[in-house]
Amino acid sequence: MEKQYTREKLLTTVEELRAKIGVPDLCIIDVRPAEDYARGHLPGATHFDLFGVSLIDTSEAPLKAFMFMIHHVLELRGVSESKEVVFYEDNSGMRAARGLWFLEFFGHPNVKMLDGGFQAWKTGGAPVTTEAIAPKSAAFKADERREVLATAGDVLRSLNKKEIAILDTRSAGEYYGTHVRAARGGAIPGAVHIEWTDNIAADGKFKSNAELKAMYDKAGITPDKEVVSYCQGGYRAAHSYVALRLLGFPKVRNYIGSWKEWGDRTELPIENPKAAK
Repeated sequence: MEKQYTREKLLTTVEELRAKIGVPDLCIIDVRPAEDYARGHLPGATHFDLFGVSLIDTSEAPLKAFMFMIHHVLELRGVSESKEVVFYEDNSGMRAARGLWFLEFFGHPNVKMLDGGFQAWKTGGAPVTTEAIAPKSAAFKADERREVLATAGDVLRSLNKKEIAILDTRSAGEYYGTHVRAARGGAIPGAVHIEWTDNIAADGKFKSNAELKAMYDKAGITPDKEVVSYCQGGYRAAHSYVALRLLGFPKVRNYIGSWKEWGDRTELPIENPKAAK
């Protein structure tokens, strides 16, 4: 039985989170740069900047070692399956989404993003502190959900299958190959391009489900398909993973090696899409 998702399951609001501040079984993780955390953060939040921690080889041994490391560091930040975990950054961005995705992979039962992030928190008049919180480590029993992760092999096997959609969440320049960030530029063959920033409204929160559905429907990304998202290193792809989960898509996977792995492996097929004139 596939897990089903809703906005209430994956997102929390300023009002909801503010009411829970100080509750013992709440773990708030600020994934912004350390200097931003030092200037002010949510009361009780611990700091863990997930950015720059990437995997560029999704073969079995490196993948296992990478996920073991991530799991261990999350434990050091106080994550356990008995706590509600909330990730936040400046807005509803890709760092918080990647944190959420990691815990989805590890089978955590209660993980959310703060919709709108720190900006929404401040706009809502909620309290901010500069008091640093030393995290207390916890034991987190993982139950890995391999079905939300894709390796290079998984992606290769999914090419040319009508029931699987490859979603490119990078910038237009990366997709069209004019901005090259690996040994080769271009895209995974057959990929549909919707940049991850298109998931976010002007106020920094996720767009409404109606807006998201219309955008993905138009591109042929529909819930009857399995969707595999990718970017450069699995951050932006995690954001679109969350966006599709908000819509209740039952099968979404994040290709965490993404273009850095795919573009560097010259034996893997690529295409060079042409921009519409």
